[in-house]
Amino acid sequence: MYNIEKIVALAKNRGFIFAGSEIYGGLANSWDYGPLGVELKNKIKRLWWEEFVKKNENSVGIDGGILMNREVWVASGHVGGFTDPLMDCKHCKSRSRADKLIEDTGKVYSADGWSNDELFKYITENKLKCPRCGACDWTPVRQFNLMFKTHRGVTEDAGTELFLRPETAQSQYINFQNVQRTMRLKVPFGLGQIGKAFRNEITPGNFIFRICEFEQMEHQLFCRDSEAKDFYNKCKDKAMNFYTKTLGIRPENLRFRDHEKLAFYAKAACDSEYNFPFGWGEINGTHHRGTHDLTSHQNHSGKSMEYLDPITNEKFIPTVIESSHGADRLFLAILCDAYNEETVAEGDTRIVLKLKKELAQYRVCVLPLQKKGLTEKAEEIYKTVAEKFDATYDDAGSIGKRYRRQDEIGTPFCITVDYETLNDGMITIRDRDTMQQKRIKTIDIFKYLV
Repeated sequence: MYNIEKIVALAKNRGFIFAGSEIYGGLANSWDYGPLGVELKNKIKRLWWEEFVKKNENSVGIDGGILMNREVWVASGHVGGFTDPLMDCKHCKSRSRADKLIEDTGKVYSADGWSNDELFKYITENKLKCPRCGACDWTPVRQFNLMFKTHRGVTEDAGTELFLRPETAQSQYINFQNVQRTMRLKVPFGLGQIGKAFRNEITPGNFIFRICEFEQMEHQLFCRDSEAKDFYNKCKDKAMNFYTKTLGIRPENLRFRDHEKLAFYAKAACDSEYNFPFGWGEINGTHHRGTHDLTSHQNHSGKSMEYLDPITNEKFIPTVIESSHGADRLFLAILCDAYNEETVAEGDTRIVLKLKKELAQYRVCVLPLQKKGLTEKAEEIYKTVAEKFDATYDDAGSIGKRYRRQDEIGTPFCITVDYETLNDGMITIRDRDTMQQKRIKTIDIFKYLV
């Protein structure tokens, strides 16, 4: 496993991710996706949508708004209880998450669900030090709400207060009746959504793993409670299969972690975790949420969230099985998993991203061996290939350096056009992973790229 600094350097140097607002000194833990990064992220999202919405039986999608009525967040419990346990170092005044201080020691796997007193007692008794200055002089643990506040209109008071959504799921819950009615769906049915969410993280870090502005891919399954456990297990397996088979993440770098402590309304909860260079981290959560979400919105809004079974005429509030995936964290997991350093001829080291062909920003790069006399033919082949596959063209520098550039961004194939091509119609195709080169006919190119 390579250190995270190498992943960050590759991402910045090759146009995957740039520091946000960099020319103004940046904004802590703010990142912009570059030309290659946005392509990779979009492919992740398209593959997720295809797998969890298009191919998922009886599932449809929505795109809910970032701003919603304040009462949505009151009903969901976010206004009253969406908090992190934070404490200040009295010596350097820096702020830390109490639960993460404990978990980072490795002696406690998860401090999730501990009370403020339990957290403070463990930290003081075990003399856990401030990660910034090394002191052990802490304020008591306090709960800080993670939502970003804003206001609508020209005045700023309680009546105009709004929040940037801290999760996308509530859009799916409050639109349950709208979707069911307009699409004439029968329970069980699923509702998918991809969108931005915002959390006022006090201690973000580890590159794009924990950031204030992020993107979620969420699927909510509405079902009968008697079927929920079976659907819950299927959703867990579906998430893992998506990561290993569709995205090509190595199984040995993935694991399930069942939650030991559950929210009062939950029947079961499990995280899919990836073994990042900085340790295991959550990339997916599968949750058996019972009827809590729809019931809460029904009680708070006064609007019925009941489903009427057209066959039995039974009315009931469906149970929700949630499958939530972090697009940014998954992006990082794919980069880490695909990153390789290999020793090649004469002790040289090449960096190669072994991305699945379906994820690579370009399926192929067309390279003229030299510009003189070969540009016209190379551009002709490039235009032909680009009609069917994502392709790029590179004629700058030596052929070896151009191969290395394509290895580093994960391009599976390179096509080299040389002077013999003009005579015999043959080109050289190079495989990214094996570096083997093969001479083939120009008309056979597409057979090798699929």
